[in-house]
Amino acid sequence: MRAARLIKMVLLLQSRPAMTAAELARELEVSERTVTRDAQALSEAGVPVYAERGRAGGYRLVGGYRTGLTGLGRGEAEALFLSGVPQALREMGLADVASAARLKVSAALLPSLRDAPRAAAQRFHLDAPAWFREPRAPALLPLIAEAVWDDRCLRARYRRGEAEVERELEPYGLVLKAGVWYLCARVRGDGGGAPRTYRIDRFVDAEALGDRFGRDEEFDLPAFWAGQTERFARSILRTEVVVRLSEAGVRALPHAVDPVAARDALAAAGDPDARGRVTVTLGAESQDVAYAQLRALGAEAEVISPESLRKRFAEDAARMAELYRPR
Repeated sequence: MRAARLIKMVLLLQSRPAMTAAELARELEVSERTVTRDAQALSEAGVPVYAERGRAGGYRLVGGYRTGLTGLGRGEAEALFLSGVPQALREMGLADVASAARLKVSAALLPSLRDAPRAAAQRFHLDAPAWFREPRAPALLPLIAEAVWDDRCLRARYRRGEAEVERELEPYGLVLKAGVWYLCARVRGDGGGAPRTYRIDRFVDAEALGDRFGRDEEFDLPAFWAGQTERFARSILRTEVVVRLSEAGVRALPHAVDPVAARDALAAAGDPDARGRVTVTLGAESQDVAYAQLRALGAEAEVISPESLRKRFAEDAARMAELYRPR
């Protein structure tokens, strides 16, 4: 355990000019005191780790030191060949580059690991597009992907409703979600405003400009996308439904309705009543959507309000009772 951590610490310092104790502690998931002890252990073992004290201090390797501990193990090699998304690479125009990189890595592997690419391909395949949808890559995607890689500003014209809008964008990152490509970008001259999300299939035209933008190194694409999707999920929950759930209904709710809506509703729920039932206020897109979703819970969920939805369930229950009454 400690040996693996020491190796990781050396590789981290080898990949960056310097790191603070706090940064190393976060990467290694240990305390700063443990980082200090590990740095001392590495120094005693002959690894030239230099500690700079003071507010701007940290740790670095002296004299361009390079470790020979960069060989890949079997699990690491197989994971490496799982990290690409072939269809996405083709759509971005990077298939040839990725293929060349895989060939170089394969050639550099130890003979005992040469079968890693085949082993990974035999066991795992990622099919990103949604069901029943013919995947179509937007024609402008390769140009936009190149601008993202190069931190180059874009002038783009895209459809917004019935109109077309032109913007100069700072393209931060691309996201492929259920077969649809999105661009996360800041509007140029927006005074450091938050990035926005654009569907690339709505772009009518795009042109890479001659200048580059200064990327915000604190920008975290996965975290930004997670926040965007959660905000979108909440934005469409415009209807409130009060529901009384049995214990089985509580367990089944996240599988029947929108997960964000279920999580918010259960987090705000009060204590169970004498029969173990919990009353929640559930967000839904509309009464029709709530009706379709809550029907899956059957008698484990009782709609309290709105009255119109409760009446709809009562009528549905009466029809079901008539249909299944004993012959």
